[in-house]
Amino acid sequence: RMGVLDIGSNTGHLLVVDAFRGGPPVPAHSYKEPLRLTDHLDSSGAITEDGVERLGKYMVEAKAEAEDKGCTQILAFATSAVRDAVNADEVIRRVNQVSGLDLEILAGDDEARLTFLAARRWFGWSSGRLGVFDIGGGSLELAAGSDESPDVACSIPLGAGRLTREWLNVGKTGADLRLHVRSSIAEEAGAILRGGSFDRAVATSKMFRSLARMCGAPASSDGQYVRRSLRRDDLAPLVEQLATMRPDDVASLPGGSIDRADQMYAGAIVAAATMDLFDLGSLEI
Repeated sequence: RMGVLDIGSNTGHLLVVDAFRGGPPVPAHSYKEPLRLTDHLDSSGAITEDGVERLGKYMVEAKAEAEDKGCTQILAFATSAVRDAVNADEVIRRVNQVSGLDLEILAGDDEARLTFLAARRWFGWSSGRLGVFDIGGGSLELAAGSDESPDVACSIPLGAGRLTREWLNVGKTGADLRLHVRSSIAEEAGAILRGGSFDRAVATSKMFRSLARMCGAPASSDGQYVRRSLRRDDLAPLVEQLATMRPDDVASLPGGSIDRADQMYAGAIVAAATMDLFDLGSLEI
């Protein structure tokens, strides 16, 4: 039994699993906290004192949860928000000291590779060449390949939280953001497309799941094996709708949540750009 602690840009998530060779890890317990580390950055790009204290407190609590559930090992890693902070080393040192854990930075390309591996393990070899896309709070991960490891994997600073903070919250328009997102993805698209088309295009992450739900995909309560997809034709009108909605109204939509409601418009812009630039009619969730 082990605990995996994922410190993301939006959420801290401890997942306790029973792992064994030759089969999927079986989830035993989950403990989440909406850390919103991207909201705790100062003008220099450093995580603030309040953000560090909030993170340290959560890690102490997560460690206690894991130990209460009988974990013999805890793997802890941090993604974009900590990775890109100018004081990342100091943050890691302080939260490790207070929690007694060994939090490490997960590089962006490694994050994309591990996401691809998870998709490959889930869909299997018969899915052929996979294209895998993941929108987080701080970055967008892209990966593609036909084997267990992707041929190409990259991370682009196009997370929904980052774009909301750096673009929409400072008065720039949706059109400005759309151009920035599409030019950024286009710079990386060639390396992925040179390997050929995808036999299966897959989207992971809470953002893609929420967008799919808003576009009519089955709810999570219907079970994990129900097929879910996000269609480009359904996403296009949703992007326009989100542009005019208040966060409270977004949160009330199917798949919406108050914690991420303010980020949904930026996330939808990234999702639409991804599907357009890779010419994907749909993404399997």
